Amino acid sequence: MIKVENVYKRFDEVEALKGVTLKIQRGSIFGIVGRNGAGKTTLLKILTGVYKQDSGIVSIESKSVFENPQVKSKIFFVPDNPYFFGSFSIYDMANFYKGIYNSWDSHHFENLLKIFNLPLKKRISKFSKGMQKQCAVLFALSSRPEVLVLDEPFDGLDPVIRQSVKKLLIEDVADRSTTVIISSHNLRELEDYCDTIAILHEGKVLLCSNIEELKLDTCKIQAVFKKNFLPESLSRFKVISYSKKGNIEVIIAKGNREEILDTLKGFEPVVLDILPLSLEEIFIYEMGGLKDELVQILD
Repeated sequence: MIKVENVYKRFDEVEALKGVTLKIQRGSIFGIVGRNGAGKTTLLKILTGVYKQDSGIVSIESKSVFENPQVKSKIFFVPDNPYFFGSFSIYDMANFYKGIYNSWDSHHFENLLKIFNLPLKKRISKFSKGMQKQCAVLFALSSRPEVLVLDEPFDGLDPVIRQSVKKLLIEDVADRSTTVIISSHNLRELEDYCDTIAILHEGKVLLCSNIEELKLDTCKIQAVFKKNFLPESLSRFKVISYSKKGNIEVIIAKGNREEILDTLKGFEPVVLDILPLSLEEIFIYEMGGLKDELVQILD
């Protein structure tokens, strides 16, 4: 498990992280969402030992990360703007990483080359940003790290390559229990394959939830009742939102879906429909008084 406990980080007058606390399970895909300047990159660099936190604890399997070569050898960090030696080709960089990571898998590297279809003899420094991102992911997956950290990895990738990268990450987690931590400014980019997502805003974690549990736990219901319905009748559940326009009532509630529906059936519904609810909507409703800030982040 990766633990981040009450972490603060300041750069001169800018407080980049303010008491960040997270728990990241091994073998999961953990997404961090936030606008530019939210503190995502700072957090990732602390997680990978590039920066040292001013205070708080960052540990992987109970071991400190900063200045710990044994722990850092199990981590691969793909920054937003990957760096490659000016004259190096893909094979040159592969040999470089092979010398750093004992876990380097040459067979896997050759298989991945067929998927990415990148020019092998050309200098990587001459590649487009999207192609350089593909190279970084290629080297990361070939290094077979225990923890893979990616900062905005889909920026500059076309839709087909994006899907290929997502598929490869999911396969790596399934096959090897790799822990993947990935940042993005786009919630929709992450929601279809992350296990857990944290919302970071102005250096603070606004919300952190398991996606599957959140979706199973939250339902949006549109109904027309014969009997007079009062939201208080769902008091044993958490009613996140309630609205009424004419005869149509819309309820968003957390709890056992079947039990909620059974309760509503007591009001003799003429119409009782379960409506689709996006993860973005759930997060906004969950935030309550902070939902204006969340709308800005996800806009």
